[in-house]
Amino acid sequence: MIDEQYDVPVQQLNDLLVDENGDFMMPSKEVNEVYPSIYVGNESAARNVSCLQSLGVTHVLNAAEGDSLMHVNTNAEFYAGTDITYYGIPAWDTDHFDLSVFFEEGADFIESALAYKHGTGKVFVHCQKGYSRSATLVLAFLMLRQSMDVRTAVAMVRQKREIGPNDGFLRQLCQLNDRLEAEGKL
Repeated sequence: MIDEQYDVPVQQLNDLLVDENGDFMMPSKEVNEVYPSIYVGNESAARNVSCLQSLGVTHVLNAAEGDSLMHVNTNAEFYAGTDITYYGIPAWDTDHFDLSVFFEEGADFIESALAYKHGTGKVFVHCQKGYSRSATLVLAFLMLRQSMDVRTAVAMVRQKREIGPNDGFLRQLCQLNDRLEAEGKL
């Protein structure tokens, strides 16, 4: 089995993501606060500027930037005049897409959002459904900047929102976990 190369097998993470019947659940809300001042949501919430403003969102991280059917075609111009800082990552939600190359820059953006105006910033991280790409980037942030191991991060976010990073993304998070453990950062 390919996952045996990681200290934390992908199957253990999938077990944390399913409900009591062993089923993956799609998000029940358009947006959820998954960690203090970090919101994960879908395309509909990303396009609803008044909703974001009512939540106090100061920054938006689009984990699905682009104009294909699998992407969300918003950009900095979409949020012009709103005082919302935008950052886009052109990720695909496929097992073979290497999202890990964006882990550091995604974590940097989230960290800067939280530090905005003396720690009053709030960041909305989204993709199309707020389920795989956006959740993966938030999990990587929690591992890189909050020193959470992958199991703790997945369990914590899953308590707040139904998420389901694809197995390729889960493998990349396992690799990150192994690297951070080896570096003594977990």
